[in-house]
Amino acid sequence: MTARILVVDDIPANVKLLEVRLLAEYFEVLTATNGPDAIDTCENGKVDVVLLDVMMPGMDGFEVCRRLKSDPVTSHIPVVMITALDQVADRVRGLEAGADDFLTKPVNDLQLMTRVKSLVRLKSLTDELRLRASTTRNIGIEELLNRTFTPADTTPKVLLVDERKSSFERIQKMLRGSVELDVSTDPHTAVFQAAEAPYDCVIISTGFDEFDPLRLCSQLRSLDRTRFLPIILLAEASEDQRIIRGLELGINDYLVRPVDPHELTARLRTQVRRKRYNDQLRASVTQTIEMAVTDGLTGLHNRRYLDSHLQTLFERAVARRRPLSMMITDLDRFKAINDTHGHDGGDDVLREFAQRLRKNVRGIDLACRFGGEEFVVVMPDTDGFVAEKVAERIRAEIAREPFAIGHDGKAIEVTVSVGVSSLLKGPDTVEAMMKRADLALYEAKSGGRNRVVAKAA
Repeated sequence: MTARILVVDDIPANVKLLEVRLLAEYFEVLTATNGPDAIDTCENGKVDVVLLDVMMPGMDGFEVCRRLKSDPVTSHIPVVMITALDQVADRVRGLEAGADDFLTKPVNDLQLMTRVKSLVRLKSLTDELRLRASTTRNIGIEELLNRTFTPADTTPKVLLVDERKSSFERIQKMLRGSVELDVSTDPHTAVFQAAEAPYDCVIISTGFDEFDPLRLCSQLRSLDRTRFLPIILLAEASEDQRIIRGLELGINDYLVRPVDPHELTARLRTQVRRKRYNDQLRASVTQTIEMAVTDGLTGLHNRRYLDSHLQTLFERAVARRRPLSMMITDLDRFKAINDTHGHDGGDDVLREFAQRLRKNVRGIDLACRFGGEEFVVVMPDTDGFVAEKVAERIRAEIAREPFAIGHDGKAIEVTVSVGVSSLLKGPDTVEAMMKRADLALYEAKSGGRNRVVAKAA
């Protein structure tokens, strides 16, 4: 795993020491000797992790971190603050400024590298989500990426896994009022509990008598539902190797006992903030993809989806020598409905028509709104005779019962004309098949409407 690490320290010897360590692990290293240069580098270059000294003249590390985290362009870059300060209050101050971790000099090499590698993995995930979001959404992405979460957001829901009553009661007391905390004393049950409930973070104690807590961390990372759920490990001061192994397995953070309540709260807040940010990016990608292929009014697939999938269905039917049929439907005198009852009334009709259409086709059929009041249904493994019967069933279903529109539920009569075509046994194309269905629809409209016409050729 390689990445670009920015080392920020006003003492050249410290910069060189960290640079040598990182280069030995095949990281690419950038350096800065003051806060403004560090911020400029982050804004203009691809930086994956910042190793930031606190005690610098002019702008100290706390201010640099605060500025990086308050700028949407750089807020997603992990920051590790490295300093000689060893007071809990200093760590909390750094975490509250937005730092992802706070290491005290002299830094243990192995601990530093595992922490950097862990944060690089998190940064890679965030970068991928940001890229997907930005490439799938042409508008609104800046608003999404610029969003910052405040305490006004929903209270974090946290699961604590700890079998020792005295231990989990202390944690409960520390977090009372700031999170919604559930406690599980059985690690086997905790796996299912974490997978079923919408937790923002899991805190796992290492104090189990007959269970390896890293096994639970590994299980959570292997399940789809909990793969991205933040994990904080509560460890003893003598468990350096276990902490390092945990970071390699993918835990997000750790605390060493005795736990300071302010540091616990600050680290928990950091993990929740990052999770919610990434969750928003994932939701944006999913929603954007759905919007791109779904008609917002009817909930059916749109023409873009039809265009991208019809050719595939056609080629599959030809290759397998299976039948394929399609129908194009058009609501009769729809303009008159809009003119008489307004566009809201017309929208009510389109929604109701789509609902009835959906009820009368199979799950494997592709039902799309083609545009305006026209709809297309593609029916795999369906010959022309059966397709015509389906089309007639849909026509009768529409004509059978009036449509309710408006707030008062006024009933109006609606009918539909349908053109049907099927895949020819000889040479055929998607375009020719669509053309035949369109001609059949034209014939149905010109022949008096409220009818089905099927074109064999």
